[in-house]
Amino acid sequence: MSNLLTIRGLKIEGRSDETWNPIINGVDLNLKKGEVLGLIGESGAGKSTIGLAAMGYTRDGVRISDGTVEFDGIDLVRASAAVKRGLLGKRIAYVAQSAAASFNPAHKIIDQHTEAPVQHGVDNRASSIEDGIELYRKLRLPNPDEIGFRYPHQVSGGQLQRAMTAMAMSCRPDLIIFDEPTTALDVTTQIEVLASIREIVEEFDTAAIYITHDLAVVAQMADTIKVLLRGDEVEEADTRTMLSAPKEDYTKSLWAVRAFERPAKPAVSTGAVPVVSVRNVTAAYGTTDVLHDVSFDIHAGRTVAVVGESGSGKSTTARCITGLLPPRIGEIAFDGEVLPADYRKRSKDQLRQAQMIYQMADTALNPRKTIGQIIGRPVQFYGGLTGSARRARVDELLEQIELEPSQYFNRLPSELSGGQKQRVGIARALAAEPKFIICDEVTSALDQLVAEGILRLLGDLQDKLGLSYMFITHDLATVKAIADEVVVMKDGKVIEQGPKLDMFTPPHHAYTDLLLSSVPEMDPDWLTNLLQERGVDNIGDAAVDKM
Repeated sequence: MSNLLTIRGLKIEGRSDETWNPIINGVDLNLKKGEVLGLIGESGAGKSTIGLAAMGYTRDGVRISDGTVEFDGIDLVRASAAVKRGLLGKRIAYVAQSAAASFNPAHKIIDQHTEAPVQHGVDNRASSIEDGIELYRKLRLPNPDEIGFRYPHQVSGGQLQRAMTAMAMSCRPDLIIFDEPTTALDVTTQIEVLASIREIVEEFDTAAIYITHDLAVVAQMADTIKVLLRGDEVEEADTRTMLSAPKEDYTKSLWAVRAFERPAKPAVSTGAVPVVSVRNVTAAYGTTDVLHDVSFDIHAGRTVAVVGESGSGKSTTARCITGLLPPRIGEIAFDGEVLPADYRKRSKDQLRQAQMIYQMADTALNPRKTIGQIIGRPVQFYGGLTGSARRARVDELLEQIELEPSQYFNRLPSELSGGQKQRVGIARALAAEPKFIICDEVTSALDQLVAEGILRLLGDLQDKLGLSYMFITHDLATVKAIADEVVVMKDGKVIEQGPKLDMFTPPHHAYTDLLLSSVPEMDPDWLTNLLQERGVDNIGDAAVDKM
């Protein structure tokens, strides 16, 4: 069978200060119809750049300087804009890492789904709506007949990611680029999305490039794995060979399990007043209760990890703590003092003491403001500092997050890597000089090496400043690395809670067992075996009973 996609000698450069610098250094790639190629490597390896180049596309300030990209005999490097417009969305599709940032919030999901087939003349609107509903059913989305008629913010992250996969399949493309499509999802939702993607790619004999930093995930999806480092190809082999016998030292280092783990802290002394106390909180969106009698404490200098699948109530609990969603029943106390339920009724000092670091630094930082302006705003708002005093404090914060002030103060977020952006998010939270910080999935979108650096930084800051953290995460490896206590949530309720060592020692609650068993392993048969163990005959039936 001939190649559907052939890349030869691909060189890509990025522009900085009127100088073109190399990003990709002569990479080759072959892909046949029905094959899945996994691209792996740490942040900055060039995975997404190659994925975009496979569509004949480069970001602003980036150019293909040499090499060829041939899709079904068409040279995409030299093809006209009209030719590429005819291919993109129709024969070549792209599934982005952040569905929330990729969908237009002003339009319903089904309206965005029908756009490509209608514009490309593949189908009319009525038929493409029917096809969309059928794809939602194949991808095991709940209420497939009506979910597409919601707006993006009205569905969970995992559901939106599957809706994006359905949208990519709307024209039945020959090639799909999956760019970290499950990175920000909880482990049980990730299984559903992986199984759904795998089934739909197999059913329609679609070729795919699967970009990820998660080796266990790529093991479930790819026929072949290509390892990249700073724009260079390190090695390539079929998945089983790559997992069992990698040749290069760098590949072997990626295979190593993350070793970072903070030592367990001693038990909290009897009678100690928590920094934050969530007391019997019930909260609702509209008339529907989404939290049910939630209670837990966070003590000074400690990290409480709140875990659970998408929709379990983790982020909603954080919204109650910050006052963005006033509880219907119950209360939030800070240092023993009950806070006003609504943030608008809290004093500036009460607001200052609880800050938040967000999951997606890309969407959390204003793209039109410099790093100095982003960090300087809370410095001025909470500290009243202006002029040289404000600049000095911003510089101090940049040094705390290990970014050189002279190099980063005047940069825009677009000029930073994902890990650097997340460090800026940390500095913005620290600018208020809080006692308590909510970390909402702050490492989920980062590769393993960068994520470890962020966890170490957060740990060092906790030790130096005596900070308390509520760490919302779906990554149980992160929980083991940084948590002191663990709270497990499901359907808006606390299922289990206790010290980290107790929570990872059997026996567990059945739901905690489900979470632990859903962490992918570096075994190509893991997903298939897991689904069979759970009584799923068809890998698309991955939306298993969540116990």
